[in-house]
Amino acid sequence: MDSQLFLAAFFCYFAACGLYIAYVALENKTLVRYARIAVISGFVSNTLALVVRTGAAGRLPFANMYEFGMAFVWGIILFHLYVESRYKNNTIGAFILPVAFVLTGIFALFQQEVRPLMPALKSNWLMAHVATAVIAYGALAVSFALAVMYLWKSKLEDDSHANALNLLLPSLETIDKLVHQAITFAVPFLTLLIITGAIWAEYAWGDYWRWDPKETWSLITWIIYAVYLHGRTALGWKGKKAMNWAVAGFAAVLFTFIGVNLLLPGLHSYALSR
Repeated sequence: MDSQLFLAAFFCYFAACGLYIAYVALENKTLVRYARIAVISGFVSNTLALVVRTGAAGRLPFANMYEFGMAFVWGIILFHLYVESRYKNNTIGAFILPVAFVLTGIFALFQQEVRPLMPALKSNWLMAHVATAVIAYGALAVSFALAVMYLWKSKLEDDSHANALNLLLPSLETIDKLVHQAITFAVPFLTLLIITGAIWAEYAWGDYWRWDPKETWSLITWIIYAVYLHGRTALGWKGKKAMNWAVAGFAAVLFTFIGVNLLLPGLHSYALSR
C-alpha cells in the first residue's frame, strides 16, 4: 500500500508542478489555489506512505534508497510549504515542485518489499544518521531550486520583453538571501550526518572511516558547502558565483545519494538490495 500512496504523491506533485508553471506563465491566481491543493494532497499521501511503511516494517523507513527517497521528498515539500507560507510568493513552487516531482519518480523506480534489517542496520545511530540527512538534503534541494530561480531571473532582467514575468518573481536580493539561509540551516545537519555516520560505521564495521565511496562523496559534498559558506562570509561572495556553488553542491548531493549507489558499490550497497 505504501507504494500506491507514494505513486499518488507522484501524480499530485506532477499536477502541482504543472499548475505552478502555468501560474508563472499566465499569472492566473486561480491556478495557485489548485496548485496548493495538489501539493498538500501529495504531502498527505507522502506522509501516509511513510506511516504505512513504518507500520509494516516495525521501524522507521530508513533502510534503503526507496525508503529514504520517500522521506527525502517529504522533507523537500515540508520546506517548500514553509518557504511559500513565510515569504508569500507563489512563484517559488514553479522551481521547487519540479525537483520534488522528478525525485519522486526516480525513487519510485526502486520500490521494494519490506524485509528484515541486515545486522549492520540494527542501530539507533542509523536512525539519527538518516534523520539528519532528510533535514539537510531537504533544505539543500530547496536552496538548489532557488539558485536556479536566481540564475533565471538574472537573465530576465536583461530581457526587455520579460518585464512582467520578472516583476512576478522575488527580487534577486531576496532569492540570494533565501538560498543562503537554506544552506546555512542545512550545513550543521550535513555535519551531523557525517559524524553520526562515522559513529554508526564504527558500530557496524569496526572503523569510523574507511574511505568508502559513500563516505568520500559525503565529505566532498560537505567541502563544497563549506567553501560556499567561507566564500560568503570571508570573501563576500554573492550573486551568480554563490548560486553556481549552490547548484554544484546539490549536484554532489544527488551523486552521493543516487549516483554512488548505482555506480560505485561499496559498504553501502544494501541501499539497493532486493
